Amino acid sequence: MGMAILACQTLQGELQQAIKNTKVDYPVLYIESGLHNKPECLRQRIQQEIDRLDNVSVILLLFGYCGHGLSGIKSDKAKLVIPKVDDCIPLLLGSCDAKKRISQEVGTYFLTKGWLDGEKNLLNEFDYCVKRYGYSRALQIMKVMLNGYKRLMIIDTGVYPIDAITPKTECFARKLGLKHEVTDGSLRIITKLLQGQWDREFLVLEPGQAIILSAML
Repeated sequence: MGMAILACQTLQGELQQAIKNTKVDYPVLYIESGLHNKPECLRQRIQQEIDRLDNVSVILLLFGYCGHGLSGIKSDKAKLVIPKVDDCIPLLLGSCDAKKRISQEVGTYFLTKGWLDGEKNLLNEFDYCVKRYGYSRALQIMKVMLNGYKRLMIIDTGVYPIDAITPKTECFARKLGLKHEVTDGSLRIITKLLQGQWDREFLVLEPGQAIILSAML
């Protein structure tokens, strides 16, 4: 049974580690993380790549529902398997319950190295605002953008040295008056996806069936 993986670029480090751990050898195609800012463009790009895939009977989708970015996605030839998560955060924390628990404690903005490696990330946005509007105005803009958030939380998935990013994120949090914390991540869901452990945490669609929001809940 031929399998292929279609994944968000943000999750590349975590997926590569899970592939190494599980020793699977499925081909992987990555979708640019910046497309998440435009769900319709993300949807079109994912569907385009699915339509191009040939000689596979199962396509593993490593995405969250991502603001309806996966709404209507289908394959006429292959089975689709996707974790039942609304965004990438549960994929990095290991469960939807972990995200819910942490989010209920206080307004939390999550970050990983994968997100910070993308061109359009929070720290780059701040630097852009400083260059365009000046430091004081940039701070005001960021505070409006992050209104309701009380802390910046780094998800340590263990696939990169955490101190590769914390000096920058701590500095940023300090400027914005946010608490800075680190929490352990987990590759549990990604590992289950690769190993075919598709229980109620996953949506499994037969050829011709499309992804709908109600099925992801």
